[in-house]
Amino acid sequence: MAVSAQYSVTIRVELDARQEPLGKLTASIAEAGGQLQGVDLVPGAGGEGKRVREFTIDAQDREHWERILRAIGGTRGARVLDYVDRTMQMHRGGKISVENKYPLKTRDDLSMAYTPGVARVCQDIHDDRSKAFEYTIKKNTVAVVSDGSAVLGLGNIGPEAAMPVMEGKAMLFKEFAQVDAFPICLDTQDTEEIIKAVELIAPTFGGINLEDISAPRCFEIEDRLKETLDIPVFHDDQHGTAIVTMAALFNALKITGKPIEDLRVLMVGLGAAGVAVTKMMLASGVTHIIGCDRQGALSTSRADYESGEMSGIKRWYAENSNPDQLSGGPNEVIEGTDLFIGLSGPGLIEAESLGKMNDDAIVFAMANPTPEVMPEDAAPYVRIMATGRSDYPNQINNVLAFPGIFRGALDAGSPSITEEMKLAAAKGIAMAVNEEDLSEDYIIPSVFNREVAPKVAEAVVEEAKREGIARFNEETGTFSTVEVT
Repeated sequence: MAVSAQYSVTIRVELDARQEPLGKLTASIAEAGGQLQGVDLVPGAGGEGKRVREFTIDAQDREHWERILRAIGGTRGARVLDYVDRTMQMHRGGKISVENKYPLKTRDDLSMAYTPGVARVCQDIHDDRSKAFEYTIKKNTVAVVSDGSAVLGLGNIGPEAAMPVMEGKAMLFKEFAQVDAFPICLDTQDTEEIIKAVELIAPTFGGINLEDISAPRCFEIEDRLKETLDIPVFHDDQHGTAIVTMAALFNALKITGKPIEDLRVLMVGLGAAGVAVTKMMLASGVTHIIGCDRQGALSTSRADYESGEMSGIKRWYAENSNPDQLSGGPNEVIEGTDLFIGLSGPGLIEAESLGKMNDDAIVFAMANPTPEVMPEDAAPYVRIMATGRSDYPNQINNVLAFPGIFRGALDAGSPSITEEMKLAAAKGIAMAVNEEDLSEDYIIPSVFNREVAPKVAEAVVEEAKREGIARFNEETGTFSTVEVT
């Protein structure tokens, strides 16, 4: 297991100032497998003849910390005083806060921000509801809504345990697109209650980002909210993944020269993300897709389809894929494909099976933290490899999509995020990779590329204008009301 910043620890050590064993300590840390990130002196700490330093070290897990602590404590002239779990410390007290935009220092300030002046603003909004976009936080605020039923790879852990993820999502919105996002974790997993709760809070927000809600409920929740609300509703687990996957595919095809309509695709993992990726590929011109779940390839000739036991979304999948009615697991039906996409679990495809794919094979193995096949094992068989991990090239990460998509939708005042806007976003991400930089190990921009969100936002705004759903009037600086039908 590799060391990682998620297990970063700061260890405070008291040292003999006369014979400070720094060299021995760093050697002991390295021998224990820790990765030293920094050493800092703690001014004024330590007694007579003593000096205190803090060692910041990346480790593999908690057990690894114990080995590192023993290695430090076993060094002559060194005594461990304390240690801090840096990840847990970052989350202490939450990771986001609310701050005032204007000071409240005088009576005039109070009269304008609150009573009596605020009444004039309230009356204006009452007379024209669209003015809420101009005179409240609505124009730039997104609700990140979850029920805690499908959090990361942890599963159904509940609303309180989901909060750190939703707070992190809010941080990403702010960092990459200057969108103010607020986490809302609901203490219900009832579809009707979730829909009603979001409808009731919607007047506060300019957009709704649904997050970590399990399938198949997530499909119905999103679809019904899109029907009833006049602000964008976007389930990131579905569409964020699909958008970034398509961006990677667009650039991969520039390298291989294969037409998108000629691709033969194997999709393993048919949850919310897998279905959304499939729908976007079909909309982009792909015609030959095989989808595999735990029972193997879906088709209309499979027993559970014929018996009626297959779920609704999988019935749709069976009816729109696998034209040759192939049967078997991923390792059997992969033969003759050009693209493998994994959104399932670790090790579900054998590396040798990739040799059955066509020349210039493309593999997007996105299960986290362990992909369906490791890049080093796939290397002899594929031309282009992507994963969901940050420690390999070509990381397919939703953060490339959702900040810019909402930035664009909010700027345009769009009442929805259409399929065409999602496709425009995918092309915007792809264009963030310059032609001269495009290569097998660089088909997708870095998550820290600050050009991505603006490019995505611009593409989304232009598409909203083209579709005639942009409510923001750039000339007057005002919003028009679009009624939901």
